[in-house]
Amino acid sequence: MRRSLAWLLAALLFVAMPSLAPAQDIAAGDRTAIQSVIDRQIAAFRRDDGREAFSYAAPDLQAQLGSAEIFMGMVRTGYAPVYRPRSYQFRELKTIDGAITQQVHVVGPDGVARLALYFMQQQKDGSWRVSGCVLLDFEGDEA
Repeated sequence: MRRSLAWLLAALLFVAMPSLAPAQDIAAGDRTAIQSVIDRQIAAFRRDDGREAFSYAAPDLQAQLGSAEIFMGMVRTGYAPVYRPRSYQFRELKTIDGAITQQVHVVGPDGVARLALYFMQQQKDGSWRVSGCVLLDFEGDEA
């Protein structure tokens, strides 16, 4: 069920690609904060610290999944490139259908490059959380 939901989200995202635009209205401090959240979440994945990794998920995502254990199970089985990346590099910050989206070039444990799209949500206190992630086949230079 969760895998079909991920595929549906990826298909919807593909349809939404024409409405992709640079996120120019995001302040430099917010860009740094967004990347810091993703860095800290990946570091928590590498340590298998589910509680910390789950803490970077947006409240709606936390409510949908219910627990750090379920979240980590989903990440281990469906998101190996961000769970155990060989390397990753931040790319552009975009707005996709109104959602602030951080593009991350990631090389997974299998050596295959992917483009991870992290959908970010700003909280009432100004902090940022991850509201979703989609992995796409990477097309582009290998920089």
